[in-house]
Amino acid sequence: MNERVNLGKASPALYKAVAEWDRLATEAAHLAGVAQGFSHLLRLRASQINQCAFCIRLHTQDAIGSGESYDRIAVLPAWRETAYFSEKERAALALTEAITLIADGQVPDTIYANAAQVLNSSELAAIEWLAIVINSWNRIAIASRYPVQA
Repeated sequence: MNERVNLGKASPALYKAVAEWDRLATEAAHLAGVAQGFSHLLRLRASQINQCAFCIRLHTQDAIGSGESYDRIAVLPAWRETAYFSEKERAALALTEAITLIADGQVPDTIYANAAQVLNSSELAAIEWLAIVINSWNRIAIASRYPVQA
């Protein structure tokens, strides 16, 4: 594999700005009442879709460290087929997936309307920001080919 420019090292000010953006999104999620463990599941789900191995590993570890169960982590790619997630969590997962897959129909009005029925505006904004930020991190890690070794 060819060596890639490590974006964090090549442009540390930009990397720090994304890290601060992440901190603010995490804070907004906390203030909106989004559980820390579930916020990592949202990041994990976007990272799974984007196939970002670095972020998948990171947010799996963070979710476990935040008290998420192995079962919820294991079924996350098939969350629609389980009873592990509340109505609010299901709406948040659907919204996160839609934002992650934005090139495929943008964020459908039906998904947003469903989320808006069960999530308040603070929760909606926090979840959207979490999705936007993790998608940025996924692109940074994938473009730089951050190493994922056993």
